[in-house]
Amino acid sequence: MNVPPSRYVVESIPGVTRMAKPRKSRKWLIGGVALILALGAFWYLTRADNAPVAAQRPPAAAPVRVADVVRRDMSVVRRTPGTVIANTTVQVTARVQGVLDAANFKEGQFVKKGDLLFRIDPRPFEAALAQARAMLVRDQAQLKNANRDMALYEHLNQIGAVSTQQRDTSVSQVEVLSATLASDEAAINIAQLNLGYTEIRSPVDGKTGPLLVQPGNMIAANSTMPLVTIAEIQPIKISFNLPQADLPLILARQRTNGLTASVDSNDAAGKPLSAPVNFTSNAVNNQSGTIELRATFDNRDLSFLPGQLVNVTVELDSVPNAVVVPSDAVNDGPDGSYVYVVANGKAVQHNVRIVFDDSKNVAVEGDLKPGDSVIVEGQLRVDPSGAVNVLPSKDITRAGPNTATDAAQDEGRRATSTGALRIIP
Repeated sequence: MNVPPSRYVVESIPGVTRMAKPRKSRKWLIGGVALILALGAFWYLTRADNAPVAAQRPPAAAPVRVADVVRRDMSVVRRTPGTVIANTTVQVTARVQGVLDAANFKEGQFVKKGDLLFRIDPRPFEAALAQARAMLVRDQAQLKNANRDMALYEHLNQIGAVSTQQRDTSVSQVEVLSATLASDEAAINIAQLNLGYTEIRSPVDGKTGPLLVQPGNMIAANSTMPLVTIAEIQPIKISFNLPQADLPLILARQRTNGLTASVDSNDAAGKPLSAPVNFTSNAVNNQSGTIELRATFDNRDLSFLPGQLVNVTVELDSVPNAVVVPSDAVNDGPDGSYVYVVANGKAVQHNVRIVFDDSKNVAVEGDLKPGDSVIVEGQLRVDPSGAVNVLPSKDITRAGPNTATDAAQDEGRRATSTGALRIIP
């Protein structure tokens, strides 16, 4: 058989001779199949990218949580940190020098005014008092003798037996001894006072602090190191500061209804405690631009201690008949503040103007009416005029790969919106 040598070769096997294709043609066959598969994949992908938009799956409705718009009078309040301070703080020191014999209280104990706190060794002061009394008795005897001499010299002078000078000397001696007696009596009083100072008693009702000097030590009079500190905490004061811009509202409120400060209580009921503001500073702090105010609480349950930080709420004014939305519903955009209102299953953006923000609720002006549902959670997944899925309160379940990111951004937005209190005229 005549076959072109370029296409076939002769394979010789012992006893058999046959014609076969060369190995190179197999490689060309595999390459052709691969090329056909690549072209088919390219055509499929190109066709999918150019498919009509209407044929693609529509975006899912964004899950959101909503709250109702209400109309009511809204209090203009300020929330600010406050510091608890003692009504009275006394540093107890010794008024006489001596050895501290005993402390008649336990550290942290409540004491009453007049309770014995410390006792100083009284023996040196008892001896000083006895000495002063003895000197008084001596000088009284000398004065009695001087009075007899003065009477005698007066009689002798009248009969001319002694000179007038001698008589006058005797009168002066009586006067000197009379002054000495007065000095002796004063010395007795001082000795009695010093003896009384050996018993140190509480000047106020309050709670004692740590014992700073232990019994057995020699203590100095009027030392800068106190023996103990007593803080009067029933009643107790809470100090807080408000911006100087609020001063007109503060003064106006004090002239009418008076200011009332409220703080969160530590009891199980959690009911806020209120007390009138009974102190307003006479000057504005030129460094912070704030003015200090204080309110006095009875502190019957001893829930407040000096140095404690508390949250203080003060009502300064009210916005009557205000349109109120939760603070989480208000968003900031390039054109100002806005909220999303859910209508017919879609989110509609409404621009608003903030009248007052107390960090929990916001009084706004805008195209809102009571009963409208505003989105308070899930705004970052909402497109204006896009479909939304309203979920029950506190039951939002985010879907998609941005769950953690959206939650963090929502939290950051809420922190930003509640960070400042403002009232806009």
